[in-house]
Amino acid sequence: MGTKSRESIYGASVRAVAEQAAEARKRADRLACDAWNARMLGFRGPAQPSPTLGDALNAGYLYLEVRCLGCDTSQTVALDIVRRPKCTPIHELERYMRCRDCSQVRGYPYKRSSLVALRTTKISTSHPPSTLWPGER
Repeated sequence: MGTKSRESIYGASVRAVAEQAAEARKRADRLACDAWNARMLGFRGPAQPSPTLGDALNAGYLYLEVRCLGCDTSQTVALDIVRRPKCTPIHELERYMRCRDCSQVRGYPYKRSSLVALRTTKISTSHPPSTLWPGER
């Protein structure tokens, strides 16, 4: 008879620690996204540094809310279909955002959109667009 394998001796503890590490990363990513959302809604601007695409998806933020400065409409962009590396910071996506309505009116891609916040759900009647903090214009 041989000795027990390392898997049977240490396997459960290794898996438990790996699970705790994954939960800690998810919590850290959620806190980073919450802090970025607070800066974006509080200061009304492109807060840098921002979390990466991978961090936002890991935290459960699947959508990015974007507001057009021309026609003042809000839209959400699904982050899981964005064709950029997962290490791309969210604030770098601003230069690629175009308003479909304004672009159709002008006849060329019109880039006047600004980032608002990360969201877990799409914009709907039960989940309206984000608003600025009280006291802001």
